Amino acid sequence: MELFPQDPLSKTGFSVNLQNKGSSMKKNNPGYRETFDATIGETLSQALRIIADDPALVIPGSLILHHQKKAARVREQHKREGLLVPPVMIVSITSQCNLACTGCYLHGRGEKPRAEMRPEVLASIACQAAELGVSIIVIAGGEPLVRQDEIFRIARAHPAILFPLFTNGLLIDEVITASIAMCRNIVPVISFEGFRTDTDSRRGSGVYDRLLLACSLLKDQNIFFGCSVTTTRNNFGQVAGEVFVRQMIDAGARVFTYVEYVPMEPGTENLVLTREQKKTLQAVLSVFNQKFPALFIGFPGDEDTYGGCLAAGRGFVHVSPSGNLEPCPAAPFSDANLATVPLREALQSRLLGRIRDEHNLLTETSGGCALRANRVWVQELVGRE
Repeated sequence: MELFPQDPLSKTGFSVNLQNKGSSMKKNNPGYRETFDATIGETLSQALRIIADDPALVIPGSLILHHQKKAARVREQHKREGLLVPPVMIVSITSQCNLACTGCYLHGRGEKPRAEMRPEVLASIACQAAELGVSIIVIAGGEPLVRQDEIFRIARAHPAILFPLFTNGLLIDEVITASIAMCRNIVPVISFEGFRTDTDSRRGSGVYDRLLLACSLLKDQNIFFGCSVTTTRNNFGQVAGEVFVRQMIDAGARVFTYVEYVPMEPGTENLVLTREQKKTLQAVLSVFNQKFPALFIGFPGDEDTYGGCLAAGRGFVHVSPSGNLEPCPAAPFSDANLATVPLREALQSRLLGRIRDEHNLLTETSGGCALRANRVWVQELVGRE
């Protein structure tokens, strides 16, 4: 399936650029969900083309793609009934981590320690999400592999759902690699900051070499995996260059996720991408998707394509380690907790509804995240009756 055949920008994951596709792509576009669903479908289709020679990956991949199409129809039915179900849920299953990286969004949220969701709550959330038509459940943290047994149980229970697993990679050993190989719907995404110097300076001495070892283990088991790059003003030239991409592809990576830096810590605003870099990144990812046998995805990407921010259920929502349903990982505000409130009900919360109603205010910003840049406004919404 070609989303827009002839358009070199049609395969850029969430950064798909449709600015020249006519009036239907203007702000407040009522068809943004169809556009987003089509983008997800094309991204999965492209993944299948990349793994076409490997039956062990094609069979589960085809199941996931088929489920995405079915789930999109389920979500559309819910929409007609007044319930907006996002195709993507980001679930931060723990605040625990074996690293303390500068600029970590979880530390920057400034939350007091809270009890984390019990295993049965996590399992229930995944079941509810599957029933409502969620296609992709992103597993994040902290370091999610500290709760590895729960991850594998949930992934085995829902083989048609895709589980990207964002990890610092340091806990990936032979045992975990073997478990991932048995759950082909799990896609590990390992955090790199670029080459050795940048990765070790942020994550610790020797981390870069340990991550390459983890990549080697995954590659030997022919696991579909990738890397996540926190893209800053400083490392942009390096991580958006072909030398870095070729090295990571040689290491086995087949997914590249470029996450634009959000200044969660005061004093780090100088690391945010410039407007020119943000535009350049979208163009670079478009070219790379055509040139290399890998997926290149930018987050948050071109929010103007979808008439504003995709958070708060328009495209995705976030579940905090304590179970709070939040608009976005960078916006730790909530009025519903999934340990006590069903997902269906929480998706209709007053806070999420208000943000969706005024999403046109949340377009591209110079701060990397529209919700984070407008957090005072979001905080005021939480406090309103």
